[in-house]
Amino acid sequence: MPIFRWGSALEAFRDLEREVDRWVRGIDIVFENPRFGRPFPSVNLYEIGDEYLITAELPGTEAKDLDLSVANGLVTMKGTRDTLGEISEDRFRRSERLSGTWERTITVPERIDDDNIRAELTDGLLKLYLPKAPSVERKQIHVIGGKSEDEQSTESRSMEVQSEKEGTNDE
Repeated sequence: MPIFRWGSALEAFRDLEREVDRWVRGIDIVFENPRFGRPFPSVNLYEIGDEYLITAELPGTEAKDLDLSVANGLVTMKGTRDTLGEISEDRFRRSERLSGTWERTITVPERIDDDNIRAELTDGLLKLYLPKAPSVERKQIHVIGGKSEDEQSTESRSMEVQSEKEGTNDE
């Protein structure tokens, strides 16, 4: 009686998973971590006094591989990450860390001072400091009241009467 080994049957699924991962990495589209449904990189946004601090975990990413930009209250982080190193891809039996190109955009709650933003990357942890822009004082706007229709029609009638009187005085 033949013995069926589940371990060897499941190897085919692991190979299939590895091949699909390799195929997905080969597509030139930015994915938001397709396997787990969570965007990459994981970030935290803190409000600390008069600035915001964004931290992002970027293991395997170097500062030269990062592109950070700010516009209209949106912080965009782009980068590439190579996790393969010196190990050939066919040696992997499980690959959960994403590699390749990634992009993430975060909304900042308030206006920020674009000229004083600073960033540092240490041991795979990105820290992005976003100083808040000075608050603009609220200004009161004085509203000049216009005349109602009744006041305008009364005024125009009195102007007509006035011009008629002036016309008779000229004669």
